[in-house]
Amino acid sequence: MSSPGPHGPAPDGPLRHAAFFYHGPADYTAGIAAFARAGLARGEPVLLALPGDKARMVGAHLDGEPGELACVDMAELGRNPARIIPEVRSFTDKHPGQRVRVVGEPAWPGRSPAEMCEVTRHEALINLAFSRARAAILCPYDAAGLAESVLAGARRTHQEISERGRARPAAAAGWPGTIPAECDAPLGPPPAGAEALAYHLDLATVRRLADSYARRAGLSEERTVDLVLAANELAANTISHTPGGGVMHLWHTPEEIVCQVHDLGRITDPLAGRVRHGPDDRGHGLWLVNQVCDLVELRTGRAGTTIRMHVRLGR
Repeated sequence: MSSPGPHGPAPDGPLRHAAFFYHGPADYTAGIAAFARAGLARGEPVLLALPGDKARMVGAHLDGEPGELACVDMAELGRNPARIIPEVRSFTDKHPGQRVRVVGEPAWPGRSPAEMCEVTRHEALINLAFSRARAAILCPYDAAGLAESVLAGARRTHQEISERGRARPAAAAGWPGTIPAECDAPLGPPPAGAEALAYHLDLATVRRLADSYARRAGLSEERTVDLVLAANELAANTISHTPGGGVMHLWHTPEEIVCQVHDLGRITDPLAGRVRHGPDDRGHGLWLVNQVCDLVELRTGRAGTTIRMHVRLGR
């Protein structure tokens, strides 16, 4: 039996997570507007998280519709895909007991392979984070502008695929929460010219190196503070929770500074850094890192944990 497409009503059960493969601007606008309009007609609050002016463009087609409609610029929010789940969680928490609809577009042409990998990870973790939420989440994908590998990732991380007005079940093996294997492949080694620092108990040396390197690379004062904070938080986690200290590497390209921290610890919570904790809980360090960095890649396993932080040199 076919499931409802993006234009149809959402079921009243738990999460519905669909990828919308669109073909051109008209298909994009019509599909998203119909999905949002159907939710508003049912009294469901709607969040549009779309890059750039797209939310405003779609919102113009919903002028005059009764109900609650919120818009977020995904190009800003989703620079680091790890920030998206907390934003959606905040929206669902504002409407306890209500079913909500969310349109989130984290993948767009021009994103780097590392960013696309983290987008796929994010989509898989949506299924875990909101497995019991009364929510319908629609994720647009440019069927012509995105690489086949990105579309394949969408097929593996959604319950259904909507395309050209029809919906079909997706091959979401291991759903919910299973991360596609390619997203957990080890990160490549730092470049040969990267600066390195082994640290054990002295966080001051970590902060000094991060600060001096950022300034030499031309990072702004504000973003230098962010990078130093992020490096300090990860090194502090190493000292607090793992044996043997850690190693920090720093390097840069014309576009960004990359700071990598490796230690012998292992992170067991796949949602670590994507859940806002209370003041007395653990887990604030990775949360802060995700908030201040433009991209965060995390790999963890028996060989330890590597976290690679990216901070852009310009806006």
